[in-house]
Amino acid sequence: MGDEELGDPLITSAAEQMPFIVFVCEGPELRIVWVNAATRALMPGRDVVGRPLAEAVSDVDGQQWIEMYASVYATGEPVAGAEWRATLTHPDGSTRELYTNFTISAWRREDGTIRGVIGAGFDVTEIVHARLAAENRTAELRERYEQTRDVITALQRELLPEGLPVLPGAQISASYLLADSERAAGGDWFDAIVRPDATVALVVGDVVGHGVAASGVMGQLRAVLHNRLDDGADVGEALAAADRFARRLPAAHATTVCVGILETVRGTFTYCTAGHPAPLLVTAAGEARFLPSTGGTPLGTGGRFGLHTEAVDTGDLILLYSDGILERPGVALSESRAELARTAARAAAGRALHDPGTTAAERVCAQTVELMVRATGHRDDITLLAAQRVDPPSVLTLDLPAELSSLRTGRCALAEWLATVGAGDQDIFVLQHAIGELLTNAIEHGYDGVPDKDDVRLTVRLTPAGEIGAEITDHGSWREPTRKSLRGRGLALTSQLVNDMRVVPGARGTVATIHHPLRRPAHAPGPVDPPTGQTAPGEPLSVEDTGETEVRVTGTVDADSAPELRQELLHRTRGGNLPLVVDLTGVSHLASAGVSALHHVVAQHCQQGGVLDLRAATGSPAQLVLDLVALPHQADPAKRTDHQAGQPLPR
Repeated sequence: MGDEELGDPLITSAAEQMPFIVFVCEGPELRIVWVNAATRALMPGRDVVGRPLAEAVSDVDGQQWIEMYASVYATGEPVAGAEWRATLTHPDGSTRELYTNFTISAWRREDGTIRGVIGAGFDVTEIVHARLAAENRTAELRERYEQTRDVITALQRELLPEGLPVLPGAQISASYLLADSERAAGGDWFDAIVRPDATVALVVGDVVGHGVAASGVMGQLRAVLHNRLDDGADVGEALAAADRFARRLPAAHATTVCVGILETVRGTFTYCTAGHPAPLLVTAAGEARFLPSTGGTPLGTGGRFGLHTEAVDTGDLILLYSDGILERPGVALSESRAELARTAARAAAGRALHDPGTTAAERVCAQTVELMVRATGHRDDITLLAAQRVDPPSVLTLDLPAELSSLRTGRCALAEWLATVGAGDQDIFVLQHAIGELLTNAIEHGYDGVPDKDDVRLTVRLTPAGEIGAEITDHGSWREPTRKSLRGRGLALTSQLVNDMRVVPGARGTVATIHHPLRRPAHAPGPVDPPTGQTAPGEPLSVEDTGETEVRVTGTVDADSAPELRQELLHRTRGGNLPLVVDLTGVSHLASAGVSALHHVVAQHCQQGGVLDLRAATGSPAQLVLDLVALPHQADPAKRTDHQAGQPLPR
């Protein structure tokens, strides 16, 4: 479509300067014939005019945009949406996320026949991010939302697992979306249980009905199956126990459930579909197919629980789901099944929404729900549980020089390894602190005053039970440091952070071990929070004046940098005589040495009559540690971060 078709140059100029995204496509190939300046700015470095839409914007393949244009061309029916998320991949490999309000309509000739398609949209990314940021900053809004949430919804969330195991041979993720209707929550549930033989049991079930009764029955059935599978029962035995329970409880009658056991070493998945939809297998090659139904009966209706065993290769993914993802308004069941297989395969391969740093299981659970329900909505609960068989991670072994400067190196390497094995932010936070304290302990107590220092060895592994086992070994002799230690609280802090800690001194050195289970939360679909810009672990300490009596501390405060923090704060307060507000929100790591330094400065102020006001955003690493050690401070909910926001430390 050239200037001669637009007519007046004034109209051409106006169309070019329209402050929204415009694609004009022609013919069945949807060849792009015109885009305006705003659209070109969205995709720098691309020459899109004259190319088919699917070729020009191939990076959005799998995100439903190209299919919608094709549908409008075929039917002439317009399509519109609000705040749809899209991700674009630029030629340099960088990714841009945006949200749009859009309309896609037919471009017709004078005789009414369809010539092409016109898509127009407004970029509302800033509006969406601003709204999300405002919600995060405003604790009052969050509290009002929690208070007005239906009690049944809260009950169902409480009855679902707190988290999913992180295992060496499988990456597991789940997603749940509660019913989008006035009926409130229903009886969907999921579970993933690590068994005594290091296999993992996967469960997705659906109780008939909605409301308090359905949620209560769901919790009881989940407990029965969880206990039997956790004790080592096979699929048939566990279902038989649940069936006996369902026969005694009328509200549990006809509950459907899919239970399977994944053996990651042998590469098999043995399952039963007790009236439930059959699992979906997405192979490492990207092919998706539904597994055979085993013909099992719903609970309380017959007690027949046939089994089927399927081979699962490395890279293959098993998806269990509830029928809410299939039974969507206005979509035939056969069409919905095909869409589920297609969307899950694209998400697993990373060809749908581009979410860097996520696993295939996470993408399948999160993106499949987002992409399939945003156009149609949903009436029933939707639950997805995915497990991908993967190669076990290697053991992390670090030999670190026995110097405090090694702490940052060890902490960064540990965080990278933990992220690789699938640990969540909460567990990375906990393990960085705990292992950092034990490394400091080994350096200070094992080698202090020793002229020839051997390295300190850190060994970390992910056990078949889904636990981190870490060992810190030195070859020195246990002794009190020759200089006064800043810490004195390291082992106490570590014991509060992890499930099990042991320190065994010996003639040839000291061995410290910890064990801590890894869990990842299930995904609750919704807009992705914008980045917070929080300082990354391992950044050097910085103390910056933000006012005459205010400073902002950022970076890492460990045994190496704690003396600097103490010196900087005492310098600014003239030894504790002047008042000072210390904002610790940007501190990414606060070790016990840093806590001791703060205690020292607080004590100086108390002695001199000055006031030291410690502050940290709610949910920030510093605020969590200050709460743990009971150091007086102010938690500022207005600066709430997304790092562990509102989540308690594991016990």
